Parts: sequence; C-alpha cells; structure tokens
Amino acid sequence: MMEVNGKSRAHILVSGKVQGVYFRQNTLIVATEHGVMGWVRNLPDGRVEAVLEGEQENVSKVIKWCHRGPPEARVDDLNVKYESYTGEFRDFTITD
Repeated sequence: MMEVNGKSRAHILVSGKVQGVYFRQNTLIVATEHGVMGWVRNLPDGRVEAVLEGEQENVSKVIKWCHRGPPEARVDDLNVKYESYTGEFRDFTITD
C-alpha cells in the first residue's frame, strides 16, 4: 500500500451484480461519510470502477464496504490497485 503522510489512493474494479442496484450512489454516500475523495462510475462491461483518496484508514473502510456493496448487490470480485496519492480531488463524485 502506498501512503503519503497517512493518505492513500486506491483504484478499484468491482465485478458481479453491481449495476442497477444503486452501487454508485451508495459508494458516494459511504465515501462522503468517511471523508474520502475521488469518483465512481459504471463500465460498459458491467463492472463498477472507482478511485478513492483520503486517510489510509478511511480509504480502507470504503474498500471494505465495497466488498459487499448495497443490499441488492452481489460482489463476485474486487480488484484493488494502490497508486501514489495525488490530492487532486476536492470531493467525491459519480462520473460517466
């Protein structure tokens, strides 16, 4: 895990029944609650992709939540790639 002053960045890909179940909206809520910045989006292949930046502990909490997702979701796989923290985000958004 790459950290800069206790902050980390994770690029995640979530597979399973993760579109049409409010995964992005709930990720926005969970990330905001934990002060995590970045974005989340649906991919054409049915996965959800997100970039998370913030305090390492809070990024880990959002990743842990993504392992199960919202009630109607079924997460089959979660791929996490840690990257260098950039501090480029001011909030968390849903993108296209």
